[in-house]
Amino acid sequence: MSGFEGSFLGANDRISLRAIMECKICWTPYDPKEGDDTRQVPPGTPFLALPEDWKCPNCDAPKEQFLVSEDPGSDAVRDAEALAERTRALEADFTEIWHGKMRDVPMVNKVLHVQAVAFQLHEGRPLGILISPWFMNLVQLAAEGEDWSDLIPGAKEVISFPSGDYEFIHNTRETVGGYKACSLFSPMGEFRSQAQAVDVAEAVMVALFNDENRAETDRSADIRAAREAEIEAADAAEAAEAEAGAEDSQTTAPEALPEAPTRRQVISAGLANEA
Repeated sequence: MSGFEGSFLGANDRISLRAIMECKICWTPYDPKEGDDTRQVPPGTPFLALPEDWKCPNCDAPKEQFLVSEDPGSDAVRDAEALAERTRALEADFTEIWHGKMRDVPMVNKVLHVQAVAFQLHEGRPLGILISPWFMNLVQLAAEGEDWSDLIPGAKEVISFPSGDYEFIHNTRETVGGYKACSLFSPMGEFRSQAQAVDVAEAVMVALFNDENRAETDRSADIRAAREAEIEAADAAEAAEAEAGAEDSQTTAPEALPEAPTRRQVISAGLANEA
């Protein structure tokens, strides 16, 4: 079939699999959800998948005489194409950074490459995870027609999601334009493969919209404050032990200490190393 006389000038690729078509002779509709009992076409068959000799069940008009009545999938198709174009630009921009500036930096993980993962439209704005050999960030791009070129690099903004509130940093790139990024991992040394990083990124996107995670997220400040208090107590105890040990060392030979994390490292669970 070459096209439809009144549908996008015969451009079949602009008609989605969910399109509801209508005969322009007798106005009989073809809905993919229902199929066509008269021609033994099962429900779920898109109009584009109908046999070439299929005809209107009411007036026998050929397929070429059918017009688009409504197309619930057209908006989704256009959104998906626009989103793919935006994420390709994002990947290209940071791939250029990788090859131009970051490849020889010691902190990078060379088993990884730049990849945009699980991007979707959230309140009209592209949102997803950007993986690179040196970071994994939650990234939000401007909506269609929205200008973020005046974002001030380094400025911070808290954005709310069902799972909690997250701090994003503003930035701009010549190709991508303005964007907002929330750091998830940096550096990326703990990842052993690109597939592992992608799995984590996809899991983060699922968890981001799970409101059951909000209680844990909202308690993060309280948890950190409690840990910092414990760290101070541990530091004071260590200082007292060191002072006592210095006095004892004048009369007793020092013992070899095992190679183990300090109490500060254990209590802070790695927070001691965070900025």
